Amino acid sequence: MNGVVTEFDFDRGLGIVVDDLGQSFPFHCVSIADNSRSIAVGARVQFEQLHKLGVHEATQIRIA
Repeated sequence: MNGVVTEFDFDRGLGIVVDDLGQSFPFHCVSIADNSRSIAVGARVQFEQLHKLGVHEATQIRIA
């Protein structure tokens, strides 16, 4: 899937990716594929969708 990082709180390690259809996917910094645990708001990304605890999350997030 493709999208854009719309929010990222470095201190908490939590963010949101919005896909090209406008659907939001929360993520934790451990889901960033390069293990940097940080990503810029506005970054265009590719990611996979993971169904976890009743919520669809972004995982395997990488810069597009």
